[in-house]
Amino acid sequence: MGSGKRSLTTAAMVLACACAVLSAPGVAYASPTPAPTRTPTPTPTTSPAGKDLEAIRKKLDALYHDAAVATDAYNAAEEQAKQQSAEIVDLARVIVKGQDKLDELKDRAGAAARAQYRGGGLPPEMRLWLSDNPQQYLDGAGRVLQGEHATKGLLAEMTRTQRDLEQYAKDASAQWQKLEANRQAKATAQKEIKKQIAAAEKLESQLQKKEKERLAKLEEEAAYKAQTAWLSSGVLAEISGKASEQGKKAVKFATDQIGKPYEWGAEGPGSYDCSGLTSQAWAAAGHGIPRTSQEQWRQLPHVDVKDMRPGDLIIYFDDASHVAMYIGDGAIVHAPRPGRTVTITGAGSMPILGVVRPDA
Repeated sequence: MGSGKRSLTTAAMVLACACAVLSAPGVAYASPTPAPTRTPTPTPTTSPAGKDLEAIRKKLDALYHDAAVATDAYNAAEEQAKQQSAEIVDLARVIVKGQDKLDELKDRAGAAARAQYRGGGLPPEMRLWLSDNPQQYLDGAGRVLQGEHATKGLLAEMTRTQRDLEQYAKDASAQWQKLEANRQAKATAQKEIKKQIAAAEKLESQLQKKEKERLAKLEEEAAYKAQTAWLSSGVLAEISGKASEQGKKAVKFATDQIGKPYEWGAEGPGSYDCSGLTSQAWAAAGHGIPRTSQEQWRQLPHVDVKDMRPGDLIIYFDDASHVAMYIGDGAIVHAPRPGRTVTITGAGSMPILGVVRPDA
């Protein structure tokens, strides 16, 4: 019995320690530009059930990162499919016009051939000898010769038109094959997105309410530490650029979307993914930019971080899989990931690849 009491006492002590761990204060990341001197309170990462929440946080980051990469691939395939569909429609219009032209040329060539046949029963010498008016015959012969030249011209134009139609048909076939390839790429990317998001949601669903709260604090703390390190470099003191007029319009559009949910492949108005938000913001400012974060990084002019100004786009991660809009004072507005809404956070809260300027 004494042994049983000791076991109960030990269990009670363990439970009390576990409660103390669960009630330990976390760090709330409330500002996109926190003071570098602030020291976050350490957050315990191991729950009573033995879950390593820091490892879970990193796993979730990896899953959502892979989903973002797949989303960029989906968006790229979608854009290319739209472009190829438009090109196929244009080629179809050209082919129809070319076929109409070829039919007209055939009719004209046929009429010329019939006219030549009607006047060509006797040899030219015999027709000249039998003619009552040799001069009139010679004039007519000249017109026949001109008609023969015209017929040859018609035949040559028919040949060119036929050749063009064959080339247009080959181009349309090639575009159709590309369209089908991009449709398959879209389908593959869509499956990958759903797979990664489902895995992340399953992992999160296994957490208890208090664990989810602590996980959220861990995410905030990680972002805070990254932002603090970025600010501690003194970079904000070097950034003094003022937004262009178009940049101001883009920033206003993007910040007006705050609170709207993230949705992969979405371009508004009710939801956005990261590049959907930035591309639509700049479209609203009257300046079209590429649809995906990777193409924004590849095609838009690069600027140094110290030279960036509100409206510029910050590209994140080595694979350019995320993009946000700089709004000044060390902050960005962005659509983070599934399960989150458009929000403002610190520009240094994620690894920066570089900065691009749509209206350079």
